Amino acid sequence: MEFTFYEAAMLFFAYSFLAWLAETAVATIKVKDFRNRGFASGPFCFIYGFTGVFLAVFLQDLKSNGFFLFLGSMAVATAVEWFTGKILERMKQKKWWDYSAKRWNFDGYICLQYSLVWGLLGFLAVRYGNGLLIGLYHLLPGFLGEIGVWGLAAVGLLDLSGSLMSVYHMEEKLPRLFGWNHRLQAWTFRLAAKLSGHIENRIGSSYPSVVQEKEEVTAGRCSFAQIFWLFLIGAFLGDIVETVFCRLTAGVWMSRSSLVWGDFSVVWGLAIALVTVLLYKDREKEDRYIFWVGVVLGGAYEYICSVFTEIVVGKVFWDYSDIPFNLGGRINLLYCFFWGVAAVVWIKGLYPKIACFVEFILRKTGWVVTGILMVFILADICVSVMALIRYDTRADGQKAVHSWEQAMDKHFDDDRMERIYPNAME
Repeated sequence: MEFTFYEAAMLFFAYSFLAWLAETAVATIKVKDFRNRGFASGPFCFIYGFTGVFLAVFLQDLKSNGFFLFLGSMAVATAVEWFTGKILERMKQKKWWDYSAKRWNFDGYICLQYSLVWGLLGFLAVRYGNGLLIGLYHLLPGFLGEIGVWGLAAVGLLDLSGSLMSVYHMEEKLPRLFGWNHRLQAWTFRLAAKLSGHIENRIGSSYPSVVQEKEEVTAGRCSFAQIFWLFLIGAFLGDIVETVFCRLTAGVWMSRSSLVWGDFSVVWGLAIALVTVLLYKDREKEDRYIFWVGVVLGGAYEYICSVFTEIVVGKVFWDYSDIPFNLGGRINLLYCFFWGVAAVVWIKGLYPKIACFVEFILRKTGWVVTGILMVFILADICVSVMALIRYDTRADGQKAVHSWEQAMDKHFDDDRMERIYPNAME
């Protein structure tokens, strides 16, 4: 089943609201007092809405196999929960929830009991819930449904912005930031302070561990420029590793690049950047901790990348159907272990040295070299996506009509695309 924009948006807000009802009800029953459990002030838990749409889009090919659908839902939802917890912890240097007291927990953010619940809920949502909710949505007149989606989007964006403003204590900074005049500044400050105060009190009552003094905690954070350099270096090293691996196992040299210009594997680059952001503060922990995080997150990440590229460019870039313990041919247990080993090698061994190298580059060149490389990589990604899309439509016999299609045919014909992407399949 393919979803339109409005159907996906409706699922997002429906699951956000239903999750808010369930979370708030459970929390209120526990403390015998009302507790709004969402990050936002409104009746939404957006992370559940995001996860619901995520599962709906990326697990469709597992819908017919109930067992694998359950496992896939459990793995992806657990990974999202852990990822969200780590990101929120980076924002406020505090844990928003803690399962450390529960048996079979991992890092205090995930535990076996809830992972099983997520698997069951994901199974029910993908197998039955999506069709039911979309059916109810289509009972509305078309224009009314579209207006409702955009109205909810506007309210949700304002609500989420207010919550982020409260978390970062920005109510005093916004007027200065936009250079408003004194009168408007005073009015804006009163409104923002009142709104932020309400939200902060609400967050404090629902997540007491998050409340702390108004101070900026910036030490040890990775800047955007550092993350970009880690992405770039990881993309290059990943391409080299895969190329050598293919030579050793298949006996041939073949291109493993994701891009038409340069030897860069975007999948590896994003993985390196993501694992660094999430785990660089945990580098003193035991190797087995980082290994198992790499196994779970790496497997979920590779599965998502496989589905995403197939949806966007219409190509399958790897197929593990012949390898034991695979899931839909998109991931397999052996390579998940490789992700775990790679996470340990990167965080424990390579990252500290490469971080010093990146600091040296940024100190010597500032943003000049970084800015040039960012523009190049962005252009490379855009051209690669267009070349792959045209490669797919050309295979279907569609003639070049637009100027960009003609340019792709001229510069990236089938022979060149087959050399760059030898494993690409329909």
